[in-house]
Amino acid sequence: MAIDKIYLISKISEAFKDVTLEDGIGLSEANAIDDYKDEQFRMECKKKDEKFNWNAISSALLNEFYCSLSFFDAKGMRFHLPAFMIAEIKDEYKFGLSFPFTMLSDYSKSQFSLLTKNQRDAVKLFLEYLLEQPNYEFEKPDIEKAIENYWSN
Repeated sequence: MAIDKIYLISKISEAFKDVTLEDGIGLSEANAIDDYKDEQFRMECKKKDEKFNWNAISSALLNEFYCSLSFFDAKGMRFHLPAFMIAEIKDEYKFGLSFPFTMLSDYSKSQFSLLTKNQRDAVKLFLEYLLEQPNYEFEKPDIEKAIENYWSN
């Protein structure tokens, strides 16, 4: 049975509804880390980053700072994850989104360490949705393995 996009977006939105960035790494700050910028530059980016409403982050900004996914801390990942997933569901994210959920190192697992069971369930449902998408055919074995070995626990 195909997963309905509206249903999936509502499940993600509900699971992450009250999440804020707190003192986590924001979108442009993570990009600055990727670019090896100094601490002063990073702090300027941090001041500009959205901290309270992940839903206010545009798909254009997510596409601009797509590398940030690799540089978030656990708070940053928890805050930005729903925005990335929803952008992908709406076909507004240009880079594909299976990699951070399937290529699980100790570091990437630490990025997901703050997710609640409800949030992990939303990620699992998102991955099941990706399995239905033709442009994820190549990643299907990795997605299935990640669901079975990590996201179902």
